[in-house]
This record gives sequence, C-alpha cells and structure tokens, in this order.
Amino acid sequence: MATAVGTVLSFLFVLFALIAPNDVNRFTPGAFVRIPLEALLGAALVLGLPAGVRRPVVAVVGAVLGLLLVLKIIDMGFFMVLARPFDPVLDWTFITAGVDFLTESIGRAGAIGAVVGAVVLVVAVLVLTILSVLRLARVVVAHRKTTTRTVVVLTMAWVSCAVLGAHIVPGVPIAADSAAMLAYDHSQQVRAGLRDEEVFAAQAADDIFRDTPGDQLLTGLRGKDVIISFVESYGRVAIEDPELAPQVDAVLDEGTRRLRAAGFASRSAFLTSPTAGGGSWLAHATLLSGVWADNQQRYNNLVTSDRLTLNGTFRRAGWRTTLVMPALTQAWPEADFFASDRVYGVDDLGYQGPKFSFAPMPDQYTLSAFQRLERAQPDRAPVMAEIPLVSSHAPWTPIPQLVDWNDVGDGSIFGPMAKGADVADAGRGDSSRVRTQYRRSIEYSLNTLISYVETYGDDNLVLVFLGDHQPAPVVTGAGAGRDVPITIVAHDPAVLERISGWGWQDGLNPDPKAPVWSMDAFRDKFLKAF
Repeated sequence: MATAVGTVLSFLFVLFALIAPNDVNRFTPGAFVRIPLEALLGAALVLGLPAGVRRPVVAVVGAVLGLLLVLKIIDMGFFMVLARPFDPVLDWTFITAGVDFLTESIGRAGAIGAVVGAVVLVVAVLVLTILSVLRLARVVVAHRKTTTRTVVVLTMAWVSCAVLGAHIVPGVPIAADSAAMLAYDHSQQVRAGLRDEEVFAAQAADDIFRDTPGDQLLTGLRGKDVIISFVESYGRVAIEDPELAPQVDAVLDEGTRRLRAAGFASRSAFLTSPTAGGGSWLAHATLLSGVWADNQQRYNNLVTSDRLTLNGTFRRAGWRTTLVMPALTQAWPEADFFASDRVYGVDDLGYQGPKFSFAPMPDQYTLSAFQRLERAQPDRAPVMAEIPLVSSHAPWTPIPQLVDWNDVGDGSIFGPMAKGADVADAGRGDSSRVRTQYRRSIEYSLNTLISYVETYGDDNLVLVFLGDHQPAPVVTGAGAGRDVPITIVAHDPAVLERISGWGWQDGLNPDPKAPVWSMDAFRDKFLKAF
C-alpha cells in the first residue's frame, strides 16, 4: 500500500512539474487536464535505454525537470510582483533587491529566514524531482507492456488533440508541451540578453543634446526651482480602477482646485514605464536619460556611460543639482551618473522619527528637509532636485498622516503614527486589504505634494511629479499595462505655455483619453520645449 501511494504521489508531482503554469493567475482545474508530450517522450526513453545506463540518465533527466520546476516557481514570484517572467541573464539583481526589501520591511532576521527557506525549497524540489522520476522509471520498466500500450494510446490522443487544437480552457491546449516551451522561451531570453548589450550601446550613444552648450539649454526655465518627484507605485490603476479611483481622483481634483486658488496651473498625461511592480531605478534612469532601461544590464551599462541626463543638463545650464534619496542607506556609486552637486541619503536628512516599514521616513519629512536644506538657503542658485517619495512603497502599512509643516521638526512628531501598526498586515494575502492600503498610501503621497506646493510654492517653483511604475498585480490584477500618470505644476503661465503643443490635459488628474508617451521620450521632449 505504501509503495502504491508513493508511486501515485511521484506521478502527481512529476505531472505538476510538467504542466503547471508558471503564473499563478493561470492556475485553473482545466490547466491540469492535459497530456504532456515530455512525459510520453520520457517513458519512451526509459523503455529504450540499456539497463546499465538507465539510472544515471534518468537521474539527469530528473535534475533537469527539477531545475525547470524551480524556474517555474521563480517565474510565479516574478509574475506576482513584477508582472513578467524571470530573465535568467538579467534579473539576478532583483533577488538582491528582494532581500534588501525584506530586510527593510521585516528586519534582518526575517530576511535571513526567508533566504534560508528559499534555499531549502530549491534543494527539496531538486531532490524530490529526481527521486520521483527514478521511481516512475522503475515502474515503467517493471510494467513494460502496459506502459508501451499506454504510451502509444496517449501519443495518438496527443497528436489528435494537437491537430484539432482541442482545449478545455481557452488558450490552454490539451496537447501540452509547456515544459519544453518554458525551456525554449528562457533560452531565447538568454540569447536576447547576450545580444542586447550591443544594441543598447548604440541607442545610448545617439544623443542630440550631448554637445549642446549650457547657455542654450533650459532657457525657458531660467531662475526656476525644478523638482522632479517620483511617487512610488503611483500607476494608472490608482486613478482608473473602479474600487480605487473615486478616492484618489477626489484627491487630485480637489488638489487641482486648491492649487488653482493658490495661483498654480497644471497639465497631466501618461508615460509608459519600462517596469511594473518594482525596479524603480529602471524608471528613474529611463526618464532622466531618455534611453529605455528595462533591465539591469541596460541600467548598469547606462550609469557607467557619459549619457547626458536631465540632471546633467540642469547642471550644465547653471543650476545646483541635488538628489534627495530618503531610502538611500548605503554607498551609491551611480550618483555620479546623475550629475548631482549634492546627494542626501538617510543619514543626511536628520530624521529622528520612526520607520514606516520600508520607508525610512514619511514623504512630508523628505520634502520638509529638502525645503530646509536647499530652498530656504539665502543667496543660492536655482536648484534642480530629483526626489523619490517612498511612503507609497509596499507593503503599504503603516501609513503616516499629514501634520502642520511648522510642526515637522526632526520627525519625532510622526512617532505615534507608527506605534501599534502591523507592518506585515498588507502582505497576508487579503487582496482587498492590500488594495485599500495601497490606495491610502497614494492619497497620502499626493496630498503631501499638493500641500507642499501650497505651503512653499512661489512663482519660481516648477514641480514635475509622476509614478515610477504600476503596483504589483495583487493591486492591478492580471494583464494591467505599465502606464503611470505624470503632471507638471507651475505658477508662471509662461512655463505651461511652452508645453501647450503637447496636448496634455488641464489639472492633476488625466482622464483615459490623455496622451500616452513612452517614458524614454520625455527627456528630449522636455529639453526641446524649454
């Protein structure tokens, strides 16, 4: 009895490894009612192998299948967070980024535990797959006649289903070759990744502003303080999803009215980000460099090149350039690429309040510190600042609240807001709770920006704020695009007059018909306009 149960479990495990989708959103009962071609070929191979070499060959086959199953599991994780499969050449950095995120969110001990668990899982999958395949091979050989007849019948059924295109679930054929296709698709990723470096180098070298003198750059913004602020995970879903949009749209619409009353006008549209769910640095580099950086290899090559960034054009034109990085906790060599006169990391901003999960400080404190350290200084040059706002970074709890700007101080006032909050709450699988927390975090970040402009804005302030990417699929659902809202706010009418030909919509809240640009197009359009 135990032997029979072990054989059945081995069969089910191998079947799962062969036909399970690599995206949990495609897990349906019909997705498992399939005939895997690889199983038929494997059985035929076992029947044809000489006894002396059968066991080592079968063990190798089991190891390969185990690796494919590990790859599927990694793909599942990437689909859940980044809405795409894992790239074996370009995505290893995301593993490090994931560990850093866990460390910041749940502590070093929790991150180490997660890494150890992942390693144990990989080893267990490989061992179980090899043992299962070896067990099934013994059964195949012990029942040679029955196996041969079964393979012949199932092969005929497979061919018939393939010819007829038979399926139970639309797009999921009964005649399955998904394991082979998974291996093929990832091998093509490897090939494309190896070729992409040369292609990207040519794209990055093509720069019409490379040699433009500083006195010819940004003449339409002379004397202005320009802030480019990335709002973490502020995606199109926030202003169009039926469950999220009413509250977020209300913030934007009320913000439009408030800023208009303060003498500010705004124009909004959409940009298509190179990433989704994470990888904010890819979006930052793409927007500021005007080159599509959708993977780590492109990013690494970009930040070691001499490509002119928006930061660099402002610096060349006489602005003081700053990077205000509230989540920067370690050395960051890439800062040189972004041509900054000053980089403010966590230790430079003077924050004495509590962490808010991933976010070391609330967005309001980040903007308050920037105001104090840069814009409030006497006899200064105009400043250009890149400021990522991270209060809307997953796991979206706890969420700070706005206070009077005069009370921000060293951040101690935010202490009670973080006490008693369940940091892990947004990651417990309650999608409704996660979406609500996401929405609230976006409302907070947007309200903070609006309030900053009301409080500290003047005729010389120009604010560009945008999302870096859409949030994870747990918020967007499957199949969401990569569009993010972008808005330009200015008090001086001449600033927005220069972009009147862009067709952007009035106000902070673009509607579904607003223009959509690729994010890498923004740099050149901005420089040509100003």
